[in-house]
Amino acid sequence: MSVKVSIIVPTYKRPALLKRCMEALVSQDFPENEYEIIIVTDGLDEDTNNMMAESAFFDFFSNIFCYSLPLKKGPAAARNAGWRIAKGQLILFTDDDCIPASNWIKNFYNAYEFYGQPAIAMTGKVVVPLSAEPTDFELNTANLETAEFVTANCACTKSSLELVNGFDEAFTMAWREDSDLEFQLMKEQVPIKKIEEAVVVHPARKASWGVSLKEQRKSMFNALLFKKHPQLYKEKISSPVLRTYYLMILFFITFFYEWYQQNKIIAFISLFAWAYLMISFILKRLANTSRSFKHVSEMVATSLLIPFVSVFWNLYGAFKFKVLHV
Repeated sequence: MSVKVSIIVPTYKRPALLKRCMEALVSQDFPENEYEIIIVTDGLDEDTNNMMAESAFFDFFSNIFCYSLPLKKGPAAARNAGWRIAKGQLILFTDDDCIPASNWIKNFYNAYEFYGQPAIAMTGKVVVPLSAEPTDFELNTANLETAEFVTANCACTKSSLELVNGFDEAFTMAWREDSDLEFQLMKEQVPIKKIEEAVVVHPARKASWGVSLKEQRKSMFNALLFKKHPQLYKEKISSPVLRTYYLMILFFITFFYEWYQQNKIIAFISLFAWAYLMISFILKRLANTSRSFKHVSEMVATSLLIPFVSVFWNLYGAFKFKVLHV
């Protein structure tokens, strides 16, 4: 029988996570000869290639293919390389740190047959298991559960991807490329259906200390998304958080300037305003999270720096993509 469904998984040097994902993908409640799995490494990746060669997946599931991009270009480019060589008319996307449920393919494919449209996209349900005392990073990962459209769990017909030319490879990190695809589909009036039965579990990864500072770099791509889809960005993405960061920085700078100018009353007012916003920010990040000394100290230390780092990367993105986005 011909391949009906193609699954695309981008990855890069995370063989243990990919192996866990693959174990779920080769155990699907769907005819084995009717779907294929395409792994695309974002650049040359010996670790992944070795894991695939040493694993027993190929012993009982033959439709597995592993390709490598010659250079690291980001997950958007890896996904494009995958779906463009796919044999199936229904393309499923997930990530290497996800665990699709055993009926994942079947539920997406049943919905695809039910709607019977050549150009359609679907998004499934993402479940993020949390520990009893989650960290701030874990709670941020849990936001995937309420996101409208994420590449951790979505499906598109090949026709719909061809209509919008797939993912924009200018998004070179795992950030906003899924929103860009969603907005492109919306502009082309491709229907996007929610399929609650298509479930993917997305455990929060172990994160290094201070990971929230590193994550701010992704925010440069907010500017690119805004440039391409200003109205949809304002409706679906725009957040007051960045404006609060600007206020924090303004009060922080004003304190030192007014203190230098001997305007101590204004200086203290500015210091109080900055402290109020900062304490509110720290308490918000600590709400419903772990109270361990390590985590609390991390939240305090990183919160002091995040406004500056975030604003830097947002302004960098505005400069890089030549758009007024602040």
